[in-house]
Amino acid sequence: MESQETVSSTTGRAGSRLRAHAGGLAGYAGIWAFMALFLIYPLIRLFYDAFTTEDEVFTLLNFYDFFTDPFYLKALMNSLILGAATVVTTSLIGITFAFLLLRYEFPGRGLFSFLSIVPMIMPPLVGVMGFVFILGRAGTVNVILMDYLGFLKPVNFMYGVHGVLLVETLHLFPLMTLSIVDAMGKISPSLDEAAESVGSRGLRKFWDITFPLTTPGYVSGALLVFIWTFADFATPLVVGVDDLLASQAYLNIVQFVDRRLFKMGIVISAIMILLAIVFLIVAKRYVSLKDYSSLSYSVIERRSLSWLGKAGVILFLSAILVFAFIPYLGIVLDSFGKGWALTPFPVKYTLQYFQRVAIETPKFILNSLLYSGITVLICMVIGVPMAWVMARTQLPGRDLLDSLTTLILALPGTGIGIAYLRAFREPFPFTGTALIGVWIVIPLVLGVRRLPYTVRGTLASLQIVHKSFEEAAESVGARKMTTFRDVTLPLIWKGVLVGSLYSFILALQEASATLLLVVPGHEMMPVGIFNFYIGGSVNEAAALGLILIVLGATCLFAVNRLTGTKMGGVFG
Repeated sequence: MESQETVSSTTGRAGSRLRAHAGGLAGYAGIWAFMALFLIYPLIRLFYDAFTTEDEVFTLLNFYDFFTDPFYLKALMNSLILGAATVVTTSLIGITFAFLLLRYEFPGRGLFSFLSIVPMIMPPLVGVMGFVFILGRAGTVNVILMDYLGFLKPVNFMYGVHGVLLVETLHLFPLMTLSIVDAMGKISPSLDEAAESVGSRGLRKFWDITFPLTTPGYVSGALLVFIWTFADFATPLVVGVDDLLASQAYLNIVQFVDRRLFKMGIVISAIMILLAIVFLIVAKRYVSLKDYSSLSYSVIERRSLSWLGKAGVILFLSAILVFAFIPYLGIVLDSFGKGWALTPFPVKYTLQYFQRVAIETPKFILNSLLYSGITVLICMVIGVPMAWVMARTQLPGRDLLDSLTTLILALPGTGIGIAYLRAFREPFPFTGTALIGVWIVIPLVLGVRRLPYTVRGTLASLQIVHKSFEEAAESVGARKMTTFRDVTLPLIWKGVLVGSLYSFILALQEASATLLLVVPGHEMMPVGIFNFYIGGSVNEAAALGLILIVLGATCLFAVNRLTGTKMGGVFG
C-alpha cells in the first residue's frame, strides 16, 4: 500500500514537472511569437517595400534614386555629421560629469548627481520649444539684447543645425554620463594605485588607464546618443531644418505628395535602420574586444579637493546645468504667461492654458497614462520571462533574443514607425479595419521600443542573484513558477520595477513613432504638443509639455529612491 502511494506520488510529481515544462515551452514560444509579429515582420516588410516596385518586382532602382539625388545625399551627410557632433559634445560633458561625480567629494555632490540626469526626462520636442521661448528671435535673451544692449537685430541662437545640436546635447548628455559612471564604477581601485605608483597622475592617468577601461560603457552611450539624434525629426522641424534623413522620411510619408516621394520615405527608413544595424554590430564587436569590467561595482574612495578645486567643480557643474535647465524656464513661463510679446517676460500670468489641456481636452494626458501603462504591462509580461530565459536557461535562440533586444535600442523610432505603417496597413478579415487604425497599435509599438529597459533591468538583478537560492527551493519539490514567485521575484523586484519605470518614462515622451502612427482621438501628449505648436497654440503646447515633464520627473525620482537611499543614489 505504501509502495503504491510512493509510486503515485512520484508519478504525480513527474506529471507536474511535465506540465510545467510544457507551460514553460509554451511561454517561450509566446515570447518568440510576439517578437516575430511586432518586430521581425515589420522590419522584413519595410525592406521588402524598399527593394520592390509598385508591382512588387525586385529592384535596386529605389536605392539608385536615393544615392544619385544630391539633396538626399546632403541630408545623409548632414545627419551623420549631426550625430557625430552630438556624440562629441555629449562626450565632453558626460565624461567630465561622470569623472567629477564619481571620483571627488564636494558640497552638493548628491544633488548635482540627481540634477544631471533630469534633462533626460525632457523630450527633445519640449526642450526645443523651451529654448525657442528663451533664445528664439523674439525670446527673452534677444529682447534684452535689442532693448537694453543696443543690438540692431536678433541673434540666431536656435534656427539651424546648431540649434538642433544644442537641444540634443543638453538632452542626451545624461545618457553618456550614466554609461560612463556604470563602466567607471567597475574599475578596481588597485589599477589606479598601480598607475600612481609608476608616476601616472591627473589627466595622464585618466587617458592612459581610466578612460580605456570605460570603453564598453562609452561605446554603448555613444551609440545611443548617435541613434537618438539620427532619428529625431521633430526637433529639426521646429527650428526649420528639413535637410536631415529623419525629417525627410517623416515629411515624405505624412505629406504623400506623390508615389515617388512616398517610396523614398520608405527607402530612407530602410537606410536608417541598416546604418543602425551596422553601427550596432561594429560597436558590439569593439566592446567585446575591450570589455575588462566585472559584474560587481568597486568601492571607490572619493578624493578631497581644496577649497579652490571645490569652487571650480561646483561652478563648472552649475554652468552646464543652468544651460540644461533653460528650456524648463521657457516652458514654465510660456505655460503660465500671457501677453509675452516683445517683452523679456510675460506681462501677466494665468492658469487658462492648463485648463484647456487638462480639463477641456484631457485626452492627451489620459491617453498617455493609459497607453504608457499598457506599454509597461507588455514589457513586464514579455521582458521579465525573456530576461529569465537569458540568465537561467540554455534554450536555443536565447542569444538571438539578447541580440534582438540590443537591436531595438539602436532602431530609429522613425524607421520602426514607418515599418508598422507598411506591415499593418491591410484590414483584418471581416472587419475592414487595419491594425494601424486601432488604438492598440500605439502601446504595441511602444512596448517593442521600450522592452529592452525592462529586460536589462531584470537581467541585471538576475545576474547578481545566485542560482543556489532557486536550486534549494526546487530540491524540496517547489515548482519553477512557485520558485520564481516566492524566491526569485522578491530578490529582483527592484530591478524589474526600475526597468519598468524607465520604460514608462520613455513611453510617455516617445514622439517619433507616435507621430507617425497617430490614431485620431487617441493622441498622446507628444502628439498633442506637436499639434498645438504647429497650429500656433504655443501656450497650450507649453502647458502640456510641463505636465509631461512633471510626470517624467516623478518617475525619475521614484527610480532614484529605489536605486539609492538619497538624492544621487544612481551614482552610488
